[in-house]
Amino acid sequence: MDFIYGLYDQVTAHPWAHSATVGVALLLLAWLADQLTQRLLLRVLVRMVKASSVKWDDALLARGVISRLAHAVPAVVIYLGVPLVPNLPEGAVEVVRNVAAAYVVLTAAQALSAFLASLQDIYEAHDPERARSRPIKGYLQVAKIVLFVLAVVLIVAVLVEKSPLLLLSGFGAMTAVLMLVFKDTILSLVASVQIQSNDMVRVGDWIEMPKYGADGDVIDVALHTVKVQNWDKTITTIPTHTLIADSFKNWRGMSESGGRRIKRALPIDQGTVRYLSNEEREDLSRFVLLQPYLDKKASELAEWNAQRQGKAPVNLRRLTNLGTFRAYARAYLQAHKGIRDDMTLLVRQLDPGPQGLPIEIYCFTGTTAWNDYEDIQSDIFDHLLAILPEFGLRAFQAPSGGDVAAAAQALGVQRSECPESK
Repeated sequence: MDFIYGLYDQVTAHPWAHSATVGVALLLLAWLADQLTQRLLLRVLVRMVKASSVKWDDALLARGVISRLAHAVPAVVIYLGVPLVPNLPEGAVEVVRNVAAAYVVLTAAQALSAFLASLQDIYEAHDPERARSRPIKGYLQVAKIVLFVLAVVLIVAVLVEKSPLLLLSGFGAMTAVLMLVFKDTILSLVASVQIQSNDMVRVGDWIEMPKYGADGDVIDVALHTVKVQNWDKTITTIPTHTLIADSFKNWRGMSESGGRRIKRALPIDQGTVRYLSNEEREDLSRFVLLQPYLDKKASELAEWNAQRQGKAPVNLRRLTNLGTFRAYARAYLQAHKGIRDDMTLLVRQLDPGPQGLPIEIYCFTGTTAWNDYEDIQSDIFDHLLAILPEFGLRAFQAPSGGDVAAAAQALGVQRSECPESK
């Protein structure tokens, strides 16, 4: 004890050493409080939450509400303990306390923001159908904006030691001036925050915005502008706030899914659509891809027609060359190595019109690379166009000058061979 008293007397004999010793002890105490909170209290709370039968506390834990509040503990220790440091100037004490209080306010605002996010998770988990039809995300975002505005006002008020009401009274006039002078900057700042928080655009995304002639990769996202390098290597500059005000298409979802959509129609000459004869049906059975379809249809049609024996042939069902071609196209796509079998795959008819009967191919390739995608798409339609005559079908094509000339020549030959023309 004599040694301790002697050491204490030596330290107190030097004011700077006394202040430094107490200050280090205070920092050590704040560190110990943080460790106890993080390693002991938080772990106990986490175990209690996981053991609880209710679900809403899991959302609070997942969003980090409790962990954010725990960060305020060392700041509270410093706020309460810094006046006990001897020989510390009053101004320094006030500065340290103000900074600690501002940090507590910031931590509380972050915890409340996480709490609002957890409310959305709880709402969506409780009633997913209602959450889809009546989302509350927009209201929570407004609440977060108000929360952080109030937090900024409180932090500034604590740091400058002024009443928050005094700051709020001058906030209206100052806001009007700022909106007038820095209108574009403020709009861009708000848009940048929304873009980042909602993860709307990243560098490297492929976006389309026809209004500004943008169709390419994002190469820079700045406060005022977003630069897009188009496929022709030109650069389009888009004001950042227009990404919030106007609509645009982001192809990132396609890239992340690993599949790129093929959606193209093959026009069929409607005059070539007809029933298949028995001989033609037997001839098509040599297609390996068609055998399951033909076998299934043969039994289905046989059952149907057996119930209508003795009736007019118009009441019977028969295979058509177009329906068989659609079945072949679907089987061909399902067997194609470049087509995803876990995504939507359709071969369907669209509305017939003056340009023929469109047969649309709707599927997804197994790659998003542009060259590979175009090769796969072209190979598919090359094959389908070439295989059409096997089904007695013909692709529709508007008459060209050569067709008209050939028709006129044929008509002239027929007239020359007609006896009445001689």
